[in-house]
Amino acid sequence: MYRATLEELAASSFEELSFEKIAPRAGTGKSVLYRRWSTTAELVLAALKDHDAGLGKPLVPDTGALREDLLVLLIAFARVLDEPRGRALRPLLTRRPRHPQLFAQVMDQVVLPHQAVLLDCMRRAVDRGEAGPDRATARTAAIGPRLIVAESIDRGTVPDSEVEAIVDEVLLPPSLPRPVRMRQGHRPLRARPSGRRGRRTQP
Repeated sequence: MYRATLEELAASSFEELSFEKIAPRAGTGKSVLYRRWSTTAELVLAALKDHDAGLGKPLVPDTGALREDLLVLLIAFARVLDEPRGRALRPLLTRRPRHPQLFAQVMDQVVLPHQAVLLDCMRRAVDRGEAGPDRATARTAAIGPRLIVAESIDRGTVPDSEVEAIVDEVLLPPSLPRPVRMRQGHRPLRARPSGRRGRRTQP
């Protein structure tokens, strides 16, 4: 049922989706669908949250290295977007004005749990000293998936090499601890006390 729903959505659009079209693909009668779900939006959300047909079970990598964790998560996400369940998800994320309520539900119940896993990977990297604590934020965790979605729209398929480039060129540099600025003589710069000005040394 759920797989048939996502396949039908991927093959057409949410505007064209109906119980009448889903039922034959699922091998059942539309009355069965009407008894369980009031609208196609309810059925789509249930299908996306399903562990087998949808994206309900987040992948939880723990390789011990931030780069490898990010590659595992984002390569898997890129490959999902090339499947019917991913092709069904993509327009729901990119056409927010048309279906704002469904967009909010998909974000809250499907997308954010996956981003929470990515954020957890970044926090573990902070604990290992791989990333600065000020960089492990929900906003940073959202960058990778959004870039993958954008590349998927442009290319259709996002190769592993492109995911690696996103990780190495975009995600890893901001995730590293901020370097300490050094003065000549290799001494760290110290903040001046508030309200005081340093004296100017005569040459």
